[in-house]
Amino acid sequence: MQTSILSLVTNWEIPWEITIALIMISAIYVRGWAALRRTRPETLPAWRLFAFLLGMITLFIAVASPLDTFSETLLFMHMAQHFVLMSVAPPLIVMGSPIVPLLRGSPVWVIQKLAGPLFRSSALRKLRHRLSGLGIAWFSMNLAYVGWHIPRAYEFALSSEGWHNFEHLCFFLTSIQFWWPILLPWPSRRRAQTWMLIPYLLTADLVNSGVSAALCFSGRLLYPSYGLAVRPYGIDALTDQIAAGASMWVFGSVVFLIPAVTLTVQSLSNRRLVHLNNSIKLPQTLVR
Repeated sequence: MQTSILSLVTNWEIPWEITIALIMISAIYVRGWAALRRTRPETLPAWRLFAFLLGMITLFIAVASPLDTFSETLLFMHMAQHFVLMSVAPPLIVMGSPIVPLLRGSPVWVIQKLAGPLFRSSALRKLRHRLSGLGIAWFSMNLAYVGWHIPRAYEFALSSEGWHNFEHLCFFLTSIQFWWPILLPWPSRRRAQTWMLIPYLLTADLVNSGVSAALCFSGRLLYPSYGLAVRPYGIDALTDQIAAGASMWVFGSVVFLIPAVTLTVQSLSNRRLVHLNNSIKLPQTLVR
């Protein structure tokens, strides 16, 4: 199959329903952010608006760009699409502290008829509380990640556009759930000690490494559909699979390890500061 290399950046297929939905959500967020900004300029600085809108843009790129166009013929493009859906768009959107701005920017009837009853429901409050726990968030994201990359499940998703879209929705929503306790968007409160987030991230990286290693070192084609597809650019299916695994391994680890290292440094610095404060107070205690 003769395909221009330029098509890797120019071959866009825009899904208008999703695009319109992303534009509407962005407009609602901007409206709510602007209203809240007048009373809470320190809580909702401009960088939160920028992060949320950038998250929306990356979602659009994931579903409309060549990442989606070539997802059924090039595995490394499909894995790059999954990376954006799980590790780029979700943390950016969470950093935008989306809940309150989206509520504030929504029409009044939405708040009265839909959001109000949902937020007043004690059952839903308990459900939200459980879903935001570290264990459930970690398990949900990694179950979706591993489950949908099992060859039979992956092939099943490729065979149906509806299930393929559902797979991507699972990746996105469980990743929002995963990144929520790490980034702690306003007005959320920290429920677990900060140091617990370090193994939370490191073990997620181990799962990512396991899936990536399977792609790199299996020695056989795990997803037969890519062997049957007409191959663009003359890339054979097994080389494509190894490239996909390697990119998942490298970029996935970077996303998990950077916040893990940052949190480790912060924890050690805080512990050192507490120790220093105790050392300073000790002589005063002895004097008394």
